[in-house]
This record gives sequence, C-alpha cells and structure tokens, in this order.
Amino acid sequence: MALPPLPFLPLSLPAAALALATLAAFLFVLICAIAHVTAKTMPHEDAECRKGSAPNIHDPPTRELSVVVPSYNEENRLPLMMDEALDYLEKRQKQDPSFTYEVIVVNDGSKDQTAKVAKEYSKKYGSDKVRVISLEKNRGKGGAVRTGVFSSRGQKILMADADGATKFADIEKVEEGLKNLRPWPNGMAISCGSRAHLEKDSIAKRSYFRTLLMYGFHFLVWFLCVKEIRDTQCGFKLLTREAALQTFSNLHIERWAFDVELLYIAQRMKIPIAEVAVNWTEIEGSKLVPFWSWLQMGRDLLFIRLRYMTGAWKLEAKKCN
Repeated sequence: MALPPLPFLPLSLPAAALALATLAAFLFVLICAIAHVTAKTMPHEDAECRKGSAPNIHDPPTRELSVVVPSYNEENRLPLMMDEALDYLEKRQKQDPSFTYEVIVVNDGSKDQTAKVAKEYSKKYGSDKVRVISLEKNRGKGGAVRTGVFSSRGQKILMADADGATKFADIEKVEEGLKNLRPWPNGMAISCGSRAHLEKDSIAKRSYFRTLLMYGFHFLVWFLCVKEIRDTQCGFKLLTREAALQTFSNLHIERWAFDVELLYIAQRMKIPIAEVAVNWTEIEGSKLVPFWSWLQMGRDLLFIRLRYMTGAWKLEAKKCN
C-alpha cells in the first residue's frame, strides 16, 4: 500500500529570511575563496626594470617630465597624438631651456605598424627624447603603462592615451592640480584629468544600453573601490615620481580596470589626489568592446576589493635608490 505524500510545509518568513541570509553568506565566502585562490601577482618590478645603464624608476630623476603612451594597433591614431604632444613639448622647451622631457611609447604587442611609426618619431627627435619599448605579447593597457613607468626618468610622469582624445596642452591643468596639492606627503601626489563635466553631453549621444552600463560601472567603482574621483578612466593622469613608484609597484590589474586599482592603492596609501576637468573628444578606433570589456571590468572591480580584503594582495612600500 502506497504511503500518502507528505504535506508541503511552507517556511515561515523568519525561516525563509534566515535561509536566504545563510545562502548569501555561503556565496560570499565562496567568491572570496575563489578571488583569493585565483589571485596572481604581477611580475616583480626588478625583472621588468632594465639593468645596467638603462633607465629605472628607482633611480633619481634626470628629466622634468616623462610621457608614457601605451599603444596597441595604433598606427593610424598615434601620429596625430605624437605630433600634437611633441609640438607642445618642443615649444615649451624653447621657451624654458631648463625644461626637459621624454616620450616613452610602449608598443603593447601590436600586430600592425605601431612600432615602426613610433620609431620614426625617435629618429626625428632623437632617441633621448622619444623612446620605444616593444612588448612581444599584448599585456593590456595597465601592463603597458606599468612597463613605461618603470623605465621612466621624469620627476613627474604623465599617462597619455595614443588616440589623443585629450588635448595635450591640458597638461598645464593637471600640473596646476598637482601644484595645488602641496605640500606633498613623502613627495607623493596624483592629478587626474576628468571628463565628468562632459557627462550630460555624452549621455545624449549614447544608447540607453551603453548609458546603463556606464552608470552600473560608476556605481561599482564608487561602492567597491574609489569614492572621491568621479572619472577614474580618463587616460590623462600626472603622478610625481614617488607616487608612481609606490602605486605601480603594487599594481596587479593589467587590463582596462587598472586605473581603478591604481587610485584604490593611492587612497589606501593616503596619497593626495586631484581631479581636474580637461578637454576631451571621442576618437574613432577605440579598442574597448562595450559589453564584454565592461563585464570584465566589473569582475575586476569585485576582485580588487576582495583580494585586498582577504590579504591575497598586500601593499608594500618601495624605496628609491
């Protein structure tokens, strides 16, 4: 004789809430464990810094300014940026002979003629003013910038995108932002170019889907990592040499979200940060794929927070020579 089915006993509201809380806690612990176990450390900086007479971030500065330009398949957009930047820098040097500079183009494993284009500028202006570093494999924008920073000679180091979206003359604005942060604790300060003032115009030109992705990304940045900077992704950032050494030596993210980790590290190390409005124009040819790149960045933001929280990544102070 078959037994009658057991009656369905619905959970009470408190019991259901407890079950959901337990499940959420379990998932959180699981994600933390995954973030901790899968954490990778960046190659040790000493392995990336070139030995012998080659420039090294640990050495005292011998130039007033280093400009680091990460470039991946930029044979078409790089010339406009380089022409504008070098025209400005040369005029500035003529006005002030004591001003010295270098431009470091980091060819990030490009498959086109980016390296050839960059080397033409090195021939024209001299290898002391324009240097080209070529990576065999594509490492991502963060990895390329990090390589350039570790080989820089400047007292101040500017990150500038190869597309020239930000007017190079706006370096004076970020320099003023840096100056306004004085006195710099332990010689460290960062001035970030910002497009936040252009947000309303950009929303009007974007699709609803891209606008939703943008707001979602900004919320995650604010909630998980950086609360004081509205535009973390502008590629126009000026750092003192000491700030660059401390932040990039602790950097792990090599792709698009590296800016967020950079500023997260700076906040954790109490490095003062200024945000300065700059002129910006969208240039065709972006390597950012809206949905997949933003999904990757969202994952990276979560892992940045969790890996520092669980101790998988730790901040270490570095010393200059």
